[in-house]
Formats: sequence, C-alpha cells, structure tokens
Amino acid sequence: MSQGYSQLFQSISGGGAGNQNFLSDYASIKSGSYGKLLRAYYGTGSSSSTASASKKSSSTNILDKILEEKKNPKVSKQAQEANTNLTNGLSNLKNSVSALQNDKTYTDTDNGQSASDKVVSAMKNFVTDYNNVVTAAKKSTLAGKTAYVANMMDSTNANSDKLAELGVTINANGTLQLNEGKLKGADVSKVQDLFSTNDIMSYGSKITSRLKFASANTANTANKTDKTDKTDTEDSATNNTAGSSAAALKADSETLASGKLYEKIKDKDGNENYDIDKIFAAAKSFVNNYNNMFDVAESSSNSGVISNLTQIKGKTARNADTLKQFGISVDTKGRMKIDEDTFKKADMSKVQKFFKNYGSSVATNASLVDFYMTTHANTANSYTAAGAYNLQEGFRYADYI
Repeated sequence: MSQGYSQLFQSISGGGAGNQNFLSDYASIKSGSYGKLLRAYYGTGSSSSTASASKKSSSTNILDKILEEKKNPKVSKQAQEANTNLTNGLSNLKNSVSALQNDKTYTDTDNGQSASDKVVSAMKNFVTDYNNVVTAAKKSTLAGKTAYVANMMDSTNANSDKLAELGVTINANGTLQLNEGKLKGADVSKVQDLFSTNDIMSYGSKITSRLKFASANTANTANKTDKTDKTDTEDSATNNTAGSSAAALKADSETLASGKLYEKIKDKDGNENYDIDKIFAAAKSFVNNYNNMFDVAESSSNSGVISNLTQIKGKTARNADTLKQFGISVDTKGRMKIDEDTFKKADMSKVQKFFKNYGSSVATNASLVDFYMTTHANTANSYTAAGAYNLQEGFRYADYI
C-alpha cells in the first residue's frame, strides 16, 4: 500500500488508547496521587470537623468530575461541525456513486447531451463529494464512520491505476483530483466497468458497501463519538453471533478440506463409494455459516474483521466458476446458495481437491474473523481521553476492500 491511511488521520490521533488512559488515571486516583494534589491545593490548616468535612466533600466532587470527564470527553465545536459534515457528506457521496452506477449515465440523451459529458459531470460530483468526506473524516470523532472512510480510501488506493487511466489521481492527503480533459478522451465503458454493480469486487461495489455501513448510524448526533446506537448488550450479542458463525465456518471449512470426509464406505454389495450425503451435509453447513457470518459481521467497523471478510469474499469470487460446477452459486451480494442435485452429481474427488486449498484458506480467515469479533470487537473505535482517535490498532490491518 503506497499510502498509509493511518497517517491521513494523524490530525485527530492523540497516542494511547482511551481506555488505557482512563484506567491509568483511575489507578492514579485510587492510589492517592490525585488525592495528594488535592490535599496540597486545599491545605491542611483547619482542624475543625466542619472544615474537614468540607474538604472531603470538595475532594470527592472533583474526583468524580475527573472520572466523569475521562469517561465522557467533551467534543469541540470543530469536531461537532466535522461530524455533521461527515454524516451529510456520506449521504451526498452515496448519491454521486449511484449516478456512476446508473446505466442512463452512459447513454446519449435526446437533448444532445453526450454520454461522455454526462460521465464527466457525474465524476466531478463524485470527486467533490469524496473529497468532502475525506476532509471531514480527518477532524471527526465518529469512529465507526471514519473506520469505513479509511476502508474506502484503501479501496481507492488499490484502484489507483484504473482511476489514473480515467484522469483521476490521488493527492498526498488522500483527496482526489480530476483531469477533465483526460476523462473526456477515455472510453466511457471503462468508467462503467469500474463502477459496475454486476461485479461484487468492482471499485464501485466496494465503495457502495463501505458507504452503506458508514451511513448506517445516522441517528448519532454530532456531539457523540459514534459508539453506535446499540446498547452494550446488543453489541455483545451481535459480536457473539458473528463470532459463532465464523467459528462454525472455520470448522466446516476444515471438515471439507480434510481427507477423512472423503473416505469411501462399502455398500451392501461390497462396493466402495463416497458418503455423498455426509459430504453434502458438510457443504450445506458451510454455505449456511458462510452467509450467516457475512450477514452479521459485514456491518462491523473493526478493521481486522473487514480485512478478513474482504479476503474471503475475494477468494470466493475468484473461485466462483469452480464452485458453480459443484452447484454452489454466488449472488451479487456475495452470498452463497447450494443446489443439492448438482452437488451430489459432482465428482467428489474434484470437490475434495478444491476444498483442500480453498477450504483451508477460508478457515484461516474465518478464524481471524472469530478472533476480532469476540476479542477485539471495538479495536477500530478506540479513543483517547481527549476524544482523539487511536490508530495504533484500528488501522493495523489495512488490507481493506
């Protein structure tokens, strides 16, 4: 990756994780460090019980205030404005991407406007809206949204060569720059392919996916730090569900990759055959857990989760033709469906050979999804006590879609 997007958010990075700072300060309070400062400040001259009680009450109030400020850091007016701009900007960007995915953008109109002119106009809007989102994200405290913006920016970087062919280049700060002349001379079909909705791995599909989840928490107000509208209990349940599905997918993948599943059994006539019902049951379970994992985990803002889901989706897309031979189809959303008759008629030796590689590879990524969902579910949302975003963990796994 030519650009490290953690660096693009350095203006809101303040060092260690917020929880660590809070716990450190709490330890100081508990051990008496703050107490000593408070006693030094208020002095110890009065010996009356009233004065003593008054000092004790004042100390307690200040300690409570310190703890409250650590748990609920204030958000500056600048950050509030950036949060509002980011929320509005994501909505605008979603519309501009939609225009580039609309077939009508790539056809001439009766009033004489050419497809080329329409594409240039749509791309100008996209670049403007994209830049507004990136600029707002740098100062925003909406952690979930900024994590998805980082995902989006990494996807843009991965498609930099294709974008450059169309006159769109990436600036050092992550914003885009459009050369209208070069875009006008380009084949509009290349733009349409880049933003295609028929290809789940196209640049447009990836951007749409990130925008969908970044815009999901629109109910958050501008002065929050975007811990989502869910309660802690709901978040925990979601993480556990996704983690369970990922763990189950890992187990299914390993089963389909193992030689034991394909051991032949003898029928009543002494002939050796594959236990096709058993193999199909494993494949069906694989498909179900694959879809369940994506249904829940795909909305995560955790970078480790998103990175591994992306890798699984990429591996599946590259093997879609082979999977289809076994009756396993993949729709435009990346979800699987298995046809029992087709699967059972397939050559099980080929199924075994395929899943030995594909299954083992998916098992590795599914294991990591399980790990991040159940152990590091909130890594990408870490904040310092001052309300600044901690990027040490949040963007370590930056191989996003």
